Amino acid sequence: MLIEINSFSQIQKRSLMDVYRESNMENTDFFYPDISNKSDALQKVECDFLNYIENDFLADSKNRYMVLEQAGVWVCALRLYCVDDRLYYIEALETRPDYRRKGYAAELLKSVIDLLKGQGAFVIRDCVGKKNTASLLTHQKAGFTIYRDDGFDYLQNEIDDKCYGLQFAYSL
Repeated sequence: MLIEINSFSQIQKRSLMDVYRESNMENTDFFYPDISNKSDALQKVECDFLNYIENDFLADSKNRYMVLEQAGVWVCALRLYCVDDRLYYIEALETRPDYRRKGYAAELLKSVIDLLKGQGAFVIRDCVGKKNTASLLTHQKAGFTIYRDDGFDYLQNEIDDKCYGLQFAYSL
């Protein structure tokens, strides 16, 4: 089931952090290299993550957190930024490690696309690392194509030559 989150009060914090646990654990070394206790560092990373969602991402009422739930478990999530009226940018597409390789990320992307189709023409863009074969195939399975040989990060407003620019375009 697709869950569309527009306000912080809708977030099941532990469920969302379980989706991002692996990435958050990797980020402990980047953001808190001086904290030797990984549990403490992870707690700080998760707190920062949730603060970003509440105070920055969802502060823009056009942005949405999209979650795929299966049997009560949040298995996959992404942030959908509204760049302008009909242009969206995806960030942080992630699947819980114990639910990977089952098609959930592609299902989430397709569900988001179906939801947006009901609102008229649109374009969704994403940057995916050129070496991230699994994510590239997932996006292509959902109907995305490579539209540029370098990715454009709309959040940083910069080109990333280590990524492909992917796009899904829908017109009436």
